Amino acid sequence: MLFLALIAAILILDLGIKDTIEKTEDDAFPKELDGAGGRVVLYKSHNPGLPFGRLARYPELVKQLPLAVAGSAAGIFWWILPRKGNKLQKLGLAFVLGGAASNLYDRFRRGYVVDYLNVRVKKLQRVIFNLADVCILTGAFIFMVGELIAPDTKKR
Repeated sequence: MLFLALIAAILILDLGIKDTIEKTEDDAFPKELDGAGGRVVLYKSHNPGLPFGRLARYPELVKQLPLAVAGSAAGIFWWILPRKGNKLQKLGLAFVLGGAASNLYDRFRRGYVVDYLNVRVKKLQRVIFNLADVCILTGAFIFMVGELIAPDTKKR
């Protein structure tokens, strides 16, 4: 249940932030995040494509490709969820699914993904992303670590 709650929490939090960003007047952006010392800036950015606007000319592909990937991740998650152990894999997939659900909602409901975070550090300065993106990347990393350190269960 904890992993399902995490998925829901990520989804609700990111969609709430996106909704707040969308309701804020365009001329309020860019805006430095209070307490971040100018390192984090908020934007209102609409991305109709995949990361970095890729494939924006193919809106149906931009919807279906992430849906297929998220569906595969969900299938793996439901397969391992009732099994004992695999906590890192479950945690990683919960992060991925929470983020994916938020971005999929945007793609299907709005026709674009709302991106709003910019970190003023080296090459990241050129990238605007959202909490869902952070969760997807973090979750993929956690899942891979879990796979790498999982005990080998294959018989030899």
